[in-house]
Amino acid sequence: MLKQLKRAARGAGVPHEKGTAALATEKMPVPSKVVLPMRQHIGAPCAPVVKKGDTVMVGTLVGEAQGFVSANIYSSVSGTVTAVDSVRLSSGADCPAVVIQPDGEQTVDPAVKAPLVTDKASFIAAVQACGLVGLGGAGFPTAVKLSPKTPVDTLVINGAECEPYLTADAREFLENSETVMSGIQAVMKYLEIKSCIIAIERNKPECIDLMCSLAKGVEGVSVKPLKTRYPQGAEKILIESATGREVPQGGLPCDAGVIVLNVTTVSTIGKYLATGMPLVAKRLTVDGDAVAAPKNVEVLIGTPISEVFAFCGLKEGVELGKVIMGGPMMGVAVATMDEPVLKQNNGLLAFTAQKAAMPAPQPCIRCGRCIEGCPMGLAPVQIAGAFTRKDTEELDKLCVDLCMLCGTCSYVCPAKRPVTQTMSLAKDFAAKEAKK
Repeated sequence: MLKQLKRAARGAGVPHEKGTAALATEKMPVPSKVVLPMRQHIGAPCAPVVKKGDTVMVGTLVGEAQGFVSANIYSSVSGTVTAVDSVRLSSGADCPAVVIQPDGEQTVDPAVKAPLVTDKASFIAAVQACGLVGLGGAGFPTAVKLSPKTPVDTLVINGAECEPYLTADAREFLENSETVMSGIQAVMKYLEIKSCIIAIERNKPECIDLMCSLAKGVEGVSVKPLKTRYPQGAEKILIESATGREVPQGGLPCDAGVIVLNVTTVSTIGKYLATGMPLVAKRLTVDGDAVAAPKNVEVLIGTPISEVFAFCGLKEGVELGKVIMGGPMMGVAVATMDEPVLKQNNGLLAFTAQKAAMPAPQPCIRCGRCIEGCPMGLAPVQIAGAFTRKDTEELDKLCVDLCMLCGTCSYVCPAKRPVTQTMSLAKDFAAKEAKK
């Protein structure tokens, strides 16, 4: 089934909507408070290492990783811890959080120093100490990704940024190209990777031209322009597009000899090796038809979403319909503007009620467009039927575990059915049944 078409040939032609691509990043002022949830990554949540009344500085450790698949959390401001409390995230999960009242001074912790890196072990330790996670949205701890259990010969830099509206990664190429390159060279050197492919969709010609000029003469580094097609930036799709290799079912990119890093992630490695400043700030694209002045904004991690929108402004006299963390295809709707910016956030989109309104779903007309569009070669219609029957054997045969919830099936459905939501439920059901 999966061999009928090359998976990367599928997907959807989503609207371009890159209105902030030419806008240089603006730095937001220090917020009135920061809220740092102890779960900002895939894996074990951090344990708070500060208490109410403690004084912290920029770069002070406030959440310590619990195990290898975890990532330290640092204060993004100098000030006083006012609470260590529980917060509820958009996922619905409750977790501890450190709340800090800034003093406005932004005093840097004396412990912030460039790490001494001499070999692979010290390099991995430095990346782990940085608190770095995948900054394209996934939030997987980078130190774990850089510790593959199988040999890797190729590094792929994900510069696709295929979601509509988002341009934060494009600005990283244009504004921090030196640290992108230094991060790439560090990963290649310490992991002994001989080849690096910088993969960028063709709708970013300035990024392609700049990185081609910088990669010229750098041994093993090349730039590969990609077809503009959603979800080109999905890890498995990107690997196929960039290398021609396929990640086996149930496998990881390293099983295809590849490590994939988001461009902002690898750039942060370059910055950390040079300065020792851990991950405390994040560039976001703030856009949507309810936003008065769309921008690319550098935001301190933990800043309340409400203050980000106050900085950019919301249009007067419009009814706010939905606020999304991330892009419109795979982003998460937020329940309250009190939620903080997290490490892995790359965009905040605000839409009017009119724009956010969803059409009423109609009966399935069996047109097969969800099957034609699925980048993983799945059959959502058949999976939905198997899920309705609670047929775990059939769900396994239909490879429901390969679904990455990209939203393509819902986007292309002419009946506007909640296909992706059904796929998510089916995938979770099959996973739970497999554990029994």
